[in-house]
Amino acid sequence: QVQLVESGGGLVQAGGSLRLSCAASGSIFSINTMGWYRQAPGKQRELVATVTSGVTTNDADSVKGRFAISRDIAKNTVYLQMNSLKPEDTAVYYCYARALLYNRSYYSTWGQGTQVTVSS
Repeated sequence: QVQLVESGGGLVQAGGSLRLSCAASGSIFSINTMGWYRQAPGKQRELVATVTSGVTTNDADSVKGRFAISRDIAKNTVYLQMNSLKPEDTAVYYCYARALLYNRSYYSTWGQGTQVTVSS
């Protein structure tokens, strides 16, 4: 009912930058929350940053001051600008969205994940 398509991952040297994008499509009336989580090998999936109602952001302490989340409400798209990347940022990054559908039910879903690798 809602599909997420991620792009922008890749390999970058420490100190470099990447920008992730995630576009949502489907039977969407509005999106309540969109954001990013990540999962490194052998670790649990963790919050990176989310934005709710296009205004309120929630960033993990480990990325404050380095990553910035933004959202284009008209395009149902969320972006994650990642600067000053560190090797410990290496992980699969997953887009998340919670949407209000046209049938007035809420629907939460995940993207397929995009790999971010930071070399030292």
